[in-house]
Amino acid sequence: MSVLISDDCIACDACREECPNEAIEEGDPIYCVDPDLCTECIGYYDEPTCISACPVDAIGPDPDNAESMEELKLKFEQIQKSE
Repeated sequence: MSVLISDDCIACDACREECPNEAIEEGDPIYCVDPDLCTECIGYYDEPTCISACPVDAIGPDPDNAESMEELKLKFEQIQKSE
């Protein structure tokens, strides 16, 4: 499952700097997550670093992009191959 940034986002850039897949982009007025690049940090960390970096708790699971652990691992492997 990808993460989703809510309207509570203050565009502080903390989450974007933490994302190992560069899945977070500056948006207007809030940041947005590319679900095709978000692996919830699978392959890098135990939990999504953007969530812990967000000072206003504006990041959480995206119910519209639910993925199993196997799907997230496969996505991670595919991203690694394309780099």
